[in-house]
Amino acid sequence: MSALFGKVCQNGYVVRDIEAAMKFWTEVMRVGPFFYIPDVKTEWFRYKGADSAVEMSIALANSGDLQIELIQQRNDAPSMYLDHLKQHGEGLQHMSYWTNDYQALYDRAIAEGFVVGHEGQIGGPKGRFAYFETSGHAGTVVEISDISGGKGRFFGHIRKAAENWDGSDPVRLVGN
Repeated sequence: MSALFGKVCQNGYVVRDIEAAMKFWTEVMRVGPFFYIPDVKTEWFRYKGADSAVEMSIALANSGDLQIELIQQRNDAPSMYLDHLKQHGEGLQHMSYWTNDYQALYDRAIAEGFVVGHEGQIGGPKGRFAYFETSGHAGTVVEISDISGGKGRFFGHIRKAAENWDGSDPVRLVGN
């Protein structure tokens, strides 16, 4: 538990081949089902304050209360995902903390000296997210994510699907 951010709700892994990563997680780790979004649509995305046209795929599944996110960036637009791949290779890139009061948590983090590395919005104003630059070791980037809207309901659906997952239908396509 973080005194500033609360409990870790998600571990995010940057991968070069999301299909291979989903196969590993579902067949070896037996975590699933994954909800796969091959072409994530962000309403806006900024890297270090400048607009960036990031194209990415994500896949989401739960292991108990912890959500696993797999992220494959599909282009060379500036992002902390590419930074991680260049500096550390594939692997755990961030820990995400979820909130129903995004702006208050965002403002507290900024007041505490955190600096936004990249941020964006998916699914309207209640779908904001921010990744804060952190030093230390690979995998310690902090993300905060607004779950007060549709994203929160979607995350609840993913959690529920994992509760009694029997290994069938391991990858479920979302969107398109």
